[in-house]
Parts: sequence; C-alpha cells; structure tokens
Amino acid sequence: MALTVHSTVGEWLDHPIGGRILAGFLAQGGATPDSLAPASGLPLEQLVALSGGKFPAEALDGLIAAYREAAPDEAAQADVEGERPAGWVEQVTPGRFAGQTVIVTGAASGIGRAVASRVAREGGRVVAADISKEKLDELAAALTDLPSGAEVIPVAGDISDQGDVERIVLAAGDRVDALANVAGIMDDMSAVHEVSDTLWERVLRVNLEGTMRLTRAVVPSMLEAKEGRIVNVASEAGLRGSAAGVAYTASKHAVVGLTKSTAVMYAKSGIRTNAVAPGGVATGIPVPGQAQFGAPVLRPYQGNIPSLAMAEELAASITFLLSKDSVNLNGAIIASDGGWSAV
Repeated sequence: MALTVHSTVGEWLDHPIGGRILAGFLAQGGATPDSLAPASGLPLEQLVALSGGKFPAEALDGLIAAYREAAPDEAAQADVEGERPAGWVEQVTPGRFAGQTVIVTGAASGIGRAVASRVAREGGRVVAADISKEKLDELAAALTDLPSGAEVIPVAGDISDQGDVERIVLAAGDRVDALANVAGIMDDMSAVHEVSDTLWERVLRVNLEGTMRLTRAVVPSMLEAKEGRIVNVASEAGLRGSAAGVAYTASKHAVVGLTKSTAVMYAKSGIRTNAVAPGGVATGIPVPGQAQFGAPVLRPYQGNIPSLAMAEELAASITFLLSKDSVNLNGAIIASDGGWSAV
C-alpha cells in the first residue's frame, strides 16, 4: 500500500518502510511508536495541528521525502492514483439547515469551527461566536460558495459576559432554531488541594456559566416558536473523574446536569436539549500547564484513550443533534469518544 500524508498514523506504523521512518523520527525526540497509539486512526498530516509544534510541517515533508527515496515505486503509484484521504470522509447533507438560524460558540477553532462550517455548508445561517475576532473573520472568509440563504455572521465576545451574550443573540434576530454550546477551556489537571481560585473560577465561568447564559438567552424565543434544539458539549470528564483536573471535571459534570434539567423543564414545550461528551479530540486545545500532584495521578488513566477523533467527526455528532433528525432525543448525553466510556 502506498503511503501519503492522508494515510493514517496506524498505516504508517504498520508499513515496513513507513514504520521504520516514523519510528526513527520519534526516536530523535526520545519517543516511541507507542506514544502515537491514541492517534492511530488520524491522518498523518493531522499531527501537525495536534502536536503544538512538536511535529512541524517541515517534519511531515521530511517523512514524505524519506519515504519517496526508500520506496520510489510505491510513491509513484500514489502520484498516479492521487492522494485520497484515508478513513472517514465528511458527507455534507445539502439543505439540512436551510432556513434555520444556528448559534455556535467557540466557532473560531476546533470543534466549534467544524460545527459552524458544516451548518453553513448545509444551508444554515450561522451566528459564529468566539473571543477571537481575527479567527472568526478567517472562518467567514474561508467559507465561500455557500448555498443560497446560508451565511456566517461573526460575533466576537466573551460568553461569560452578559452584555456579549446579548449581542450574540441580537445578531441572530427574532428566532434561534438551534444553539451549539461548544466554547470551553481546559484546566491544568490539578487536584482539589492544589487548584487556584483563579483557575477554578475561570474554568467554571466559561464552561458552565457561559453555557447557562447562552441557553437562558435563547429559550424565550424557542418557547415562542414552540420549537428549538440545544446541544451542549460536555466531555468524557463529565462522565468520570479520571479524564481531567477538578475544575474541568466539575464544570463538565455540571454541564451534564444543566443539560438534563433543561431537557426536563422544556420537554413539553418543543425544546430538546442534549449533550455530546467527546473523548480525545485533535483540536490542540491549550492546557495551561501540568499540576505537580494531579497530572501524574491522571497520566496512567489517559492511556485508556482508544483513539483521537478529528474535530469534523465531533461536528458530525453535534450537527445531527442540532438537526430535526434528532427528533426523539431529549436529555441524552452521547459519548462521542471512540468507545472510551465503554472501557
């Protein structure tokens, strides 16, 4: 089998030539192929974005060049056949969100960007909210040739600030058909005895309070319309205690509670509220350090992560729940984690 940048990490590691080349590169940094096990299903090129600079684009070019030199016939075959993406390929459903307005938070990067992009490409009017105006503008500029009626409306703001929440909802207009509460931040894996007030308050403010504020803001228009879908992004850390530090874990458990309460409260009003609990996702979400006590305690549990998903794979789960196809789901917490929660 010919290897390309689209071949998965697992395919590279299993290949007699590619495996040797990749192992040699890892050895230069003191790592082994086992360190890439959770990423085995990802395209090799995804490691550039995931690694935070440890796997630069230049290294990817170097691996491809080494493979071409060692296996010229195979490389030539790949050139003839074309570089086809490996594994799952996103399948856009035309018109699924036509005529609908969807608010997506955290839309400037990672899962939020993937959700906003897919909703827009499926015909929706997307209010894309994030703290980074520059990255929101990049998203809007990247989404060209959208279907008629589809658009991306960037709104820069802090979802934990009530004034910014009001601006986001105002940009949506008179009706909000669906809300994706994606925005969130990570903690430093700290245990309760070492977590700082600053980190605790910031994580809870963004992950929980921001989600509550957006939800509270859109519910009145949904009640008036007698219809609406809300999707919260929880986490594997909302299902167990071994996936993150105390602040992040508490915030995501609370998001699960917020989801279930909202689902019950409005079940007879046409509003459905569900959550997706991602496992390992290749988004490059910043981790603000590694706590001295908590991080080593959690490290062995992180070895249970079966795989890393791409942001677009999470967007597939989230946009299903945002769509009318999720008609009989309310109060569900869907573990979109590659089976981690089953371990």
